[in-house]
Amino acid sequence: MKRVVSLAVFLAALWWLLSGQTKPLLLAVGVVSIGLVVWLSRRMELVDHESHPVHLSGRLARFWAVLLREITVSNIDVVRAILSPRLPIQPHFLRVRTRQPTDLGKVILANSITLTPGTVTVDVQGDELLVHALTEASGRAVEEGQLDRAVPLDCEARA
Repeated sequence: MKRVVSLAVFLAALWWLLSGQTKPLLLAVGVVSIGLVVWLSRRMELVDHESHPVHLSGRLARFWAVLLREITVSNIDVVRAILSPRLPIQPHFLRVRTRQPTDLGKVILANSITLTPGTVTVDVQGDELLVHALTEASGRAVEEGQLDRAVPLDCEARA
């Protein structure tokens, strides 16, 4: 039930944020549409631990903060490397072991690495990621595993 309520609150906040409407008639239309979507989602059994992971809320906020920080730092590093007269770019591949026990966790980590400038996840096999790094610094950042530690480990664990 908490997932259904959480979904309704999330949809209401998203609807209001995107529409910005405060007129009673439009608010009523929004409430009816949200109720219909929640009812259909529940009837189709789409509201589960994977589609609406309420149990990960706190850890997801921490993950997003770490990801945004890594993206910012990587952006600055890539800009410095490109604008430097020495052009200190050393493209290389590296294999990194992940501590993610689930396929979903591995996908989240691989996509997060790809989102950070200067790195691209090329392949995922078992517990290893094949990552292309633009500079030594970006390769070290992936090897340090800060993003790996930030990804919630039990992405699929709870029902």
